[in-house]
Amino acid sequence: MALFLFCKSPAGPVRRNRIQLILCCFLLSLIIYFFNGSKAAVSSKSVHPLAEVLGMKDGRILKDTSVIKTVDPRNSERTSWGAPLVWGDSHNSVWRRAKLSEQGISVGLLVLVVGTYARFIRHFLTSAETHFLPGQMVTYYILTDNPRTLDPPLDLGPGRHMKVLPAAELPGWDRLAYRRMVLFTETIFELIGKEVDYIFCTDVDQEFVGPVGEEILGDLVATLHPEFFNVQRNQFPYEDQEDSSACVEEDEGDYYYTSEFYGGVVSQMRRLARDCSMLILQDEANKVTARALEESYLNRYLIDHRPTCVLSPEYSWWDSPLTVRVPKKRLVSLGRQCEAYDMEKRQQQNC
Repeated sequence: MALFLFCKSPAGPVRRNRIQLILCCFLLSLIIYFFNGSKAAVSSKSVHPLAEVLGMKDGRILKDTSVIKTVDPRNSERTSWGAPLVWGDSHNSVWRRAKLSEQGISVGLLVLVVGTYARFIRHFLTSAETHFLPGQMVTYYILTDNPRTLDPPLDLGPGRHMKVLPAAELPGWDRLAYRRMVLFTETIFELIGKEVDYIFCTDVDQEFVGPVGEEILGDLVATLHPEFFNVQRNQFPYEDQEDSSACVEEDEGDYYYTSEFYGGVVSQMRRLARDCSMLILQDEANKVTARALEESYLNRYLIDHRPTCVLSPEYSWWDSPLTVRVPKKRLVSLGRQCEAYDMEKRQQQNC
């Protein structure tokens, strides 16, 4: 009503009328944009537990996702608590790589490979040999129910080793997500805790596509989820069931982290794996299922124990209407990429 009265005000000098006309048009365009913002419809049918949280139903994204999110790493290189927010080509990352590459560092890359996930392991390792901490001592710890998947053995570079560890197959990926953290805990405590300086846990259905160097090293390292970077905190898919040990209160949390890639020094990873396992087993005993499974417990832990190094979405990325556009892709999730495809594309890509 105020806008209508303003536009219909008594005629005055020509100059004032022109100014009023321009202001009216500007205000009207803002109102139209506000009430009629475009909404994207995507024909992908998600099978990931986050689908409900992301506002997806029957393959349609119900929330407004039409705006492509792009970030400028120059505007976000530190968290509010002072931890570095790592962009691979930033000045700080270049400096850290130069400094740490001169030190003798041993790193373990821990991955669980059971059931049908075995088809990803050789490609994963080949890409890691090319891009993951080149020039450093790296040991691949492969927890698998089928060691023959790695026959014949891959040719690894100097200072690179692989250890195959037995694990029982777990039917159903939801069950696998619960059990994986417990297996990681047992492995870190009993087998590899004294062999390396750092441990990184990762999903096997991923591919290193760009350099991942010493800039990722820190006491406790977490990676930002690419679909929830630069969005409001109330849009994070934190666990909200009050009877879940992963529950996050409305006033808690800084970022939403992905479970695709995280790590740190051995002492911190022992603590993370142990505490998350206890939360998971507690919910399992109470027949409570966190909606993002392992990722829910990881985020609960990282709220209580803020990471000392936060990796940007460059280090966990896939193409979907919700993912932020990054300067360079370094680690791509093939599994979540397939979930973002429609059925026809999934068949074409053999998902």
